[in-house]
Amino acid sequence: QVQLVESGGGLVQAGGSLRLSCAASGRTFSSYAMGWFRQAPGKEREFVAAISWSGGKRYYADSLKGRFTISRDNAKNTVYLQMNSLKPEDTAVYYCAADPDPDTVVAATEWGYWGQGTQVTVSS
Repeated sequence: QVQLVESGGGLVQAGGSLRLSCAASGRTFSSYAMGWFRQAPGKEREFVAAISWSGGKRYYADSLKGRFTISRDNAKNTVYLQMNSLKPEDTAVYYCAADPDPDTVVAATEWGYWGQGTQVTVSS
């Protein structure tokens, strides 16, 4: 069982940066893949980024490559999402996800554990 708590969201101007954190409980965190998804009002939840249990493999939505960076610290049971050059279209609730072995990281249905989400609002 893994419990996830996101933090770090807020209001930022376009061009600014934010770093989201997701703290996980449970002794098995280091064996789980971790991911970030986001959901804007009226839209489906979409994949943002994912990282393997060791941190050796990272995956990004094509549209976000170069602006967002996912990382993890297994000693702190925490995964991060560094977001730079933010745009108004990045406004969404950002969710942290965990799973022992998601077959397809871009599919939300492959992830078994979810946080409650943190709001990110980018003003123009």
